[in-house]
Amino acid sequence: MIRVVLADDEAMIRAGVRAILVTDAGIEVVAEAADGREAVELTRAHRPDIAMLDIRMPRLDGLSAAAELRVAMPEVAVVMLTTFDEDDYVARALEEGVRGFLLKASDPRELIMGVRAVAGGAAYLSPRIARKVIAQLGGSRLSRAGTARRRMESLTAREREVLALVGRGMSNQDIGRELFLSEGTVKSHVSAILLRLGLNNRVQAAIVAYEAGLVIGDA
Repeated sequence: MIRVVLADDEAMIRAGVRAILVTDAGIEVVAEAADGREAVELTRAHRPDIAMLDIRMPRLDGLSAAAELRVAMPEVAVVMLTTFDEDDYVARALEEGVRGFLLKASDPRELIMGVRAVAGGAAYLSPRIARKVIAQLGGSRLSRAGTARRRMESLTAREREVLALVGRGMSNQDIGRELFLSEGTVKSHVSAILLRLGLNNRVQAAIVAYEAGLVIGDA
């Protein structure tokens, strides 16, 4: 069972997201918070697998809450709920170790897929915001794409395959099934990719995968 603490200052948003998540028998929303401070307190109390946080909340914003949770409970994966006008926060969210970015208006299947991916140890970047994230990180799209493709030259063919699946939000276990590899072998490939590309986490790897054209996302 994947246990989730859900935080958003809008009760209707919380109700909608909760209603979607609990349609999956493997996901349980164990607590709901109306602000960032309450989200941290409830996460401490319930020790969920995932803390799903709105970026803009009273008392303590989602990014500050993520920073506190990274220090106090690094085992809890943080997923940010975003809107299209909040992608300027992404760079800071990456620094705080956020493992997933989901749009509030995402297709219900994507919300569930993102939660399951992150719970499985993967990173998840909503395809609908991937290109906006890349643009926000600086540089023209063509320039960043060219740079990313040059970085791919340091990877083996198998590592590029693994990176493409990381970009699709797949866990090591799922990648292993897709490529007929053991989970340990996939983990070694992911570690090598992060080292070769000078990246800190799977979300950054997913962004590079999008930049290099290994993953096709919606505009």
